[in-house]
Amino acid sequence: MGRYAEDAKELLRLVGGRENIAAVSHCMTRMRFALADPGKADVKAIEAMKVVKGSFTQSGQFQVIIGNTVADFYNDFVKEAGIEGASKEAVNQAAKKNQNVLQRVVTALAEIFAPLIPAIITGGLILGFRNCIDSLYLFENGTKTLCDISQFWAGIDSFLWLIGEAVFHMLPVGICWSVTKKMGTTQMLGIVLGLTLVSGQLLNAYAVAGTVAADIPKWNFGGFQVNMIGYQGQVIPAILAAFTLVYLEKFFRKITPQVISMIVVPFCSLLLSVIAAHFILGPIGWKIGAAVSALVFSGITGTFKVVFAAIFGTIYAPLVITGLHHMSNAIDLQLIADYGGTMLWPMIALSNIAQGSAVLGMIWLQKNDPEAQEVNIPACISCYLGVTEPAIFGVNLKRGFPFVCGMIGSGIAAVACVAMGTTANAIGVGGLPGLLSIQPQFMGSFAICMAIAFAVPFLLTAIAGKKRLQAVPAGQTAELAEIAAVAGSSAAAGVMAAKMGETEANEKPAGTLTAFLSGTAIPLVEVKDGVFSEGILGDGMAIIPESDTLYAPADAEIAALMPDSRHACGLKLENGMEVLLHIGIDTVGMNGDGFEYLVQEGQKVSAGTPLIKFDRAKIKAAGHPDVTVCIISNPGNAKAIRFRTGMKVTENETAVATFQ
Repeated sequence: MGRYAEDAKELLRLVGGRENIAAVSHCMTRMRFALADPGKADVKAIEAMKVVKGSFTQSGQFQVIIGNTVADFYNDFVKEAGIEGASKEAVNQAAKKNQNVLQRVVTALAEIFAPLIPAIITGGLILGFRNCIDSLYLFENGTKTLCDISQFWAGIDSFLWLIGEAVFHMLPVGICWSVTKKMGTTQMLGIVLGLTLVSGQLLNAYAVAGTVAADIPKWNFGGFQVNMIGYQGQVIPAILAAFTLVYLEKFFRKITPQVISMIVVPFCSLLLSVIAAHFILGPIGWKIGAAVSALVFSGITGTFKVVFAAIFGTIYAPLVITGLHHMSNAIDLQLIADYGGTMLWPMIALSNIAQGSAVLGMIWLQKNDPEAQEVNIPACISCYLGVTEPAIFGVNLKRGFPFVCGMIGSGIAAVACVAMGTTANAIGVGGLPGLLSIQPQFMGSFAICMAIAFAVPFLLTAIAGKKRLQAVPAGQTAELAEIAAVAGSSAAAGVMAAKMGETEANEKPAGTLTAFLSGTAIPLVEVKDGVFSEGILGDGMAIIPESDTLYAPADAEIAALMPDSRHACGLKLENGMEVLLHIGIDTVGMNGDGFEYLVQEGQKVSAGTPLIKFDRAKIKAAGHPDVTVCIISNPGNAKAIRFRTGMKVTENETAVATFQ
C-alpha cells in the first residue's frame, strides 16, 4: 500500500467518487481535476484534510494543492481510484464541460482563429501598405498615386495582392483546416472542403451583389437547381461546413468496419459535407453572417452610433480580460466581406493605444523608479504595437486606476472615430500600426482619434496617479517606499538595508540561498498567485528574471522533476530543507514548450549548477508571467529563515535568503 493510499481514498470520496472524475492530472504542486459535476465536491472537507494545503477552481478545473509530494500522491490516487491519468490537454478538454454555453462558444472561436492570426496580421499589413501606394493621391497636385507614376510600384502593388487575396479571399480554407485541427479529425479533408467553398468554378462572393439573379451560374439537377456561389471571405458558412465535416467523419469512423474505413470514411464525410455546404449550410450561414454584420453596422452607423461607440470603446479592454474579444475577429471579417470595410477595427486599435498611453502615464509618474520602468517601458511599447496583455495585466490592472483611465480615453476616441465614419480595409496589427489598415480617405480622421487616445488616458493617469501614488525619493523604489510607509518596522528597515547595502547582500554566510536567476527580487505576496502569494505551500520569495537559466541556490539533491512540463524543480538540502523552484505562473499549461531540464532526478548538485533552461519570450507569448518563485516547503533543521527582497540580484552571487 502506498504512502498516501488512505488520503487518496478519502480525496476520491470527497470529490464525488470515481464516476464524478472526467479526467485528472497533476503539475508540480497540484492535483488537477475535471469533474463531471463540480457541485459534488465537498470543498470544505477536502481543505480540512492534513495532506491538502488548499483548493481552488480555475478555467473549469478543480485544483487541489498537495505540495512537492504531489507526484507520489497522484500515483497512489490513480491506483486507488482505478483510473488512468490523463494528459493536461485531456484535462483541459474535459474541463470545458464545466463552462457555460457562452464560454464554450468564445473558447471555440478563440481556438479556431488563434492559428490564423499570424496570417491575418500579415494580410492586414500588406493591404495597408497597398493603401499607401495605390490609394493616396500625393503626386502631381494630388491627382496621382505612387503606382500611377511608377511602373515598379504598380508591379509591387499587383504582386502583393497575391498574398492579400490568399489571406482574406481564401479565408474559408484556413477556417476549415483550423476546425479539423482543433477537433482532431483529418486536416487535409478540411483543406479540400475549404477549397470547394472558394473554387474558381463558382461565382466569386464579392461579385454576387453586382450580378442579377438570372446571370448567377447554377448546377442543374433536373428537378432542382443550386446556385454556384463561392464563399470568399465568409466566416460563418466555413465554420458550419467544417463542423459538419468533423461530426460526419467521427460518425463514419464509429460505424465503419476498420477494414474499409480508409475508403468509406473520407469519401462519405467529404462528399456529404460538400453537398451540405453548398445546398444548405452555405446559404444559411451567408444569411446569418449578413444579419450579424448588418446589426453591428446599423449600430455603428445608425441614430445611436455615438452611444454604440462609447460603449464598445469603453468595454473593449475588459473584453480582452474575459476573452470575449475573440468574437470581434469574426465580426470584423464579416463586415469587410459585406460592406468592403469595418468601422469596428479602428476602435479596437484605439483601445490598444489608450491602454498604452495609460502605461505612459505610469512611466511619467514612476520616472524615479527604475524597477517599475523595467516593466512599464516594454509594456508600453508592445501595447502601442498592438499587444495589450503586458500593459493590461502587467501594469494597469495592478494599480486599477490606469486601466480605468485607458477605458475612458478609449471610449472618447471611439466616439470621435465613429462620428467621422473612420473605416478600415482590413484587420491586422492594432495600436499605432493600425493606421495602415485605415482607408486612405479616413487616415486623417484616424490620426485625430489616435491623438485623443494618446492624450486623454495619459493626462487622466497622471492626474489620478499624483493623488494615489506616494512620492518616492530619487534612488528609492516604490516598493520600498510602500513598505516603509505601511510599517516603519525593523522588518521594513531590514529590507531597505538589504536594498541599499550591496556589500551585505553579497555576503555568503553559512546557511545561504543565492540568487537562482538575475533580476529583481520581490516578496512572495507580490507574485499575484493565490497558491504562492498566500504562503499555502510555504514561505519564500520570487525573482522577476532578466536571464534564462535557473541555477541551484545551494548544494542539494534533485528531489523532484516534472518530465512533461519541465517548468519546476524540487531540491533537498543536507539539513533536510526542501526548496521548490517554479518558473512562471500557470506555465504547466505550456506542456514543456520552451523549457529544458539540465539535470536528472536524484542528481547531486552544487550551488550555481544550471537546472533548467527556459525561453522567456515563449512564456510571455503564451500569456503567462515569467516571475520565478522559490518556496521553502519544508524548513528541515532550519529554525529561522530571512529573505532579502526589493533589490537587484545577480545569479549565483547575491544572497536572497539566510537561515540558522
